[in-house]
Formats: sequence, C-alpha cells, structure tokens
Amino acid sequence: MTKRLLIVLAALVATPISASAQEPLVQSLRGLFDVTKGVVMATAQDLDATMYAYRPSDEVRSAGQILAHIADGQFIFCSAAAGEANPHPESVEQTTTAKAAIIQALQQGFAYCERVFDRTTDRGAARVVQFFNGPNTTGGVLAFNSAHNYEHYGNLVTYMRINGIVPPSSR
Repeated sequence: MTKRLLIVLAALVATPISASAQEPLVQSLRGLFDVTKGVVMATAQDLDATMYAYRPSDEVRSAGQILAHIADGQFIFCSAAAGEANPHPESVEQTTTAKAAIIQALQQGFAYCERVFDRTTDRGAARVVQFFNGPNTTGGVLAFNSAHNYEHYGNLVTYMRINGIVPPSSR
C-alpha cells in the first residue's frame, strides 16, 4: 500500500500543471484587464460621432478624448510594466478626434498590452520597474492600468447615462 501511494505521488509531482494554472497572479491581472478592455471597446464602438464630441461641461474631456486617453494609457503603462520604451509616444488624445482612428488606437494599445501579459510570468510580475516618479512592480503597473481603464470607463458611464444610453457593463 505504501509503495502504491509513493508511485501515485511521484506521478502527480511529475505531471505538469496546465499552462493556465501555472501563472495564477498574471492570469488574475489579465482577467481584470480583459474585462476593462471589453467594456471600453464596446463603448468606443457603440457611441456615435455626436457622443464622441459630448462633454457635460467645458472643463472635462469629451467622450472621444477619454477614449483616446485610454488608448494612450495602454502604451504608457504596459511599456512601463515591460521595462521598455513606449512604442507609441505620439498622443492619440492630442492628435485626433475621429472615431475610427481612436478605435484603431485602442485596438493597437490593447493588443500591445496583451503581448506584455503573454510574456509576463508570476515571477516577472514581481520585478521592480520605474513607474512615473518611483519604483513599482510589473504586476502593480499592470493592475494600475486596469484601474485607470475603469476610472475613465466610469466617466464614460456617466456620460452615457446622462444621454439615456445603457453602458455595456449594465446590458
């Protein structure tokens, strides 16, 4: 009986863990990112040109500017998480108001972040990188990116509600 138990235990130890279970921290961070990406992209695609120009007051960004700002953030935050130079340093928010161009920038930014996630391990998520004025971890920066996405999605939810539009996260 003891010999059989040892054989079973040895087989279990030698069996590789599935890829999705190998990096539970990164998978958690990626799951949150995927949710924010989904609601932001649905918003970007659903809003019409009038809503892209909408702003509840002159002191705040328009819906299109918020979406462009989110696109810029993907490159800023994910390049910091990766410890590399921003591959898209020109600001979308400062250069375009066109819906199609903003959607394209969002798609490119989210795809860039996905590549960063794909090559990040749990061990790599603990790596210290420079972020704004001080050190942070790769995982911390990736989490901050999702928080930033949600922060500005919250702005967009308010804009949509003011205009009688049901936000993607409430459908």
